[in-house]
Amino acid sequence: MSAFVDVPRRICAICGAAALSFIAIGVYAEADEFTTLKGHGGPVMALAVSPEGQVATGSFDNAVGLWNKRVPQWLEAHEAAVTALAFADAERLITAGDDFALYLWSQGSHTGELIGRHLGKIRALAVTPDGDTLVSASWDGEIGLWPLAGGSEQRIKVGSGINDVAVGPGGAVYAATMNGQILVYEDAASAPRRLVDQGFGINQLVLGPDGDWLAYGAVDGATRVVDSQSGDPVADFTLERRPILAMAHHEETARLAVGDGQGYIMMVDTETWRISADFRATREGPVWALDFAPDGQTIWAAGLDDLAYGWPVALIGETEAQMAGTRGFLKDPATMPNGERQFMRKCSICHALGPGESRKAGPSLYGVFGRPAGTLAGYRYSEVLDGSDIIWREATIDALFDLGPDHYIPGSKMPMQRITDPQDRFDLIAFLKRATEVEKVTK
Repeated sequence: MSAFVDVPRRICAICGAAALSFIAIGVYAEADEFTTLKGHGGPVMALAVSPEGQVATGSFDNAVGLWNKRVPQWLEAHEAAVTALAFADAERLITAGDDFALYLWSQGSHTGELIGRHLGKIRALAVTPDGDTLVSASWDGEIGLWPLAGGSEQRIKVGSGINDVAVGPGGAVYAATMNGQILVYEDAASAPRRLVDQGFGINQLVLGPDGDWLAYGAVDGATRVVDSQSGDPVADFTLERRPILAMAHHEETARLAVGDGQGYIMMVDTETWRISADFRATREGPVWALDFAPDGQTIWAAGLDDLAYGWPVALIGETEAQMAGTRGFLKDPATMPNGERQFMRKCSICHALGPGESRKAGPSLYGVFGRPAGTLAGYRYSEVLDGSDIIWREATIDALFDLGPDHYIPGSKMPMQRITDPQDRFDLIAFLKRATEVEKVTK
């Protein structure tokens, strides 16, 4: 069990909340109002909207935001980026991440319940129509079937990494694989039926509300719709944009939204099978998460920014790109001294330099020189750092990047990365000494 944390450092946090609170009615954006959800400390990588309209966001900062209008309640259990979310119903949220773990968050609980683990990154979640079973897709080559009311899980061994799953009205599981196939499993024990073999990895699946059509998006930009039983073509919306990274469908308004690596959102009318809108959502970078509000009048989107964005569907195409999609580590390297350049490339997405608590995935580096490893108050460190004898100095920071975190601190959650050039390490350390010095920062 991992604690639900609601601490003052969180931007816009609901201070003092004792237990997880799902809301009965969620109105987060008027039909004619563009809105943003601000507070994460890293890119928003996953989105889900409850049947009542409550938005959940998962981020590179390892946290999940459960939003009451624009105010988040932070759910913290994951030890790596949160990559997939699914509401089982209005009072239960499932989260998954790069730590291979699945958590269930329920109304009134103080903690997230660990459902189980895969052996690789979890890419997608789906819930069966009856709400009883969670289906998970992982790069470990397995589909997980997890009874939400208790009981033993089942695994379907696919043999290739799975990027997405969808569940049909009768319980059949559709799996999108990294080797470019869509496989259909009628049950956990049956052999799969190959529905599509398109050659490039398939990233996204959307199954029609009656289970009669299946839309998919692939690494090569393929955006197609097929008959869910025969695999026969229904429609093809492939454009010269790749990869396809996000899809969402709203049944009542018959809209299919498609997000790609070049920052566009395309809207398809699923009654006429025609493109109804196509617009650039980001100034730069991808769209990698999409979901509709319950009334279908708002489309929520996320990409490289630390924010989620809500677009009024009626105004799509009438406004300029809103998502910035440009982060500090993507700035022109020629404009920065080498030490700052190394920090921006290797450290800035996870670490802040200034004082105070940070929503980033890693602890603030403010005052890091002379600080024992694993001791910054308010940050949840890996257990391996409990009682560590490492003191952060020039020599230890140099060794960290020379050897790499997996060798210098085996078992830590710091991503594997090295700086092999001694001069680059020297310049980085010199930059950090200046940028994190207490007197410098507080002046």
